[in-house]
Amino acid sequence: MENYLFDTTGLNADTIDRFNATYQALKEEFNIHPTGHIDFDLPQFRAFRNCLDVNVRGSFVIKKDCGDSYILFVEVHFKVGDKYINHHQEFQIWGLTYLKNNFGGVVIRRETLTDKIMELIHPHELDFDEDKPFSNTFYVVVNDHVKASSCMNRDFRNAVMDIRDNDFMIEIIDHTLIIGNYDPIVPEKSIHIAEFVERLAGAC
Repeated sequence: MENYLFDTTGLNADTIDRFNATYQALKEEFNIHPTGHIDFDLPQFRAFRNCLDVNVRGSFVIKKDCGDSYILFVEVHFKVGDKYINHHQEFQIWGLTYLKNNFGGVVIRRETLTDKIMELIHPHELDFDEDKPFSNTFYVVVNDHVKASSCMNRDFRNAVMDIRDNDFMIEIIDHTLIIGNYDPIVPEKSIHIAEFVERLAGAC
């Protein structure tokens, strides 16, 4: 029986294979090691606000001289529906890193047409007049405009622009940043997540 570096209890063969393929792909590209048990306090993030339970199946540190970043294998449970409630389970890959500056509360994702319309009615998005390509591409909501605008400098915005994936969400609470999506586990997407958090760990 193969020994895996993540918790396989109750997982089906397909999920185990996806997690393992992701770990192997990450290991080829990064200096990655298991962390052991760390409480990353994921339920504090809006990304998990509708979840009944958030369970980290495995956590791995990407070691760099300039700073560490993390890849998390996450299991989430949540309710689906209003009248007829069903419990739903998903497995996801998230990246996490700790930032030197306090960003306050920030959510960043690709901007949709609905976002553009809502912004005309209820303007609350943070825009960067000096960086129209970024502002036209991403929807940025913050709880402290002063903190966020000063911390989201050109280097940070360039790192976001360079992410080689369209379907992702970034959330920051003060010094802690997470990035991920709700798609099925795909090793290539996990590489993109790891590239981003590794880059920020050394720069921000």
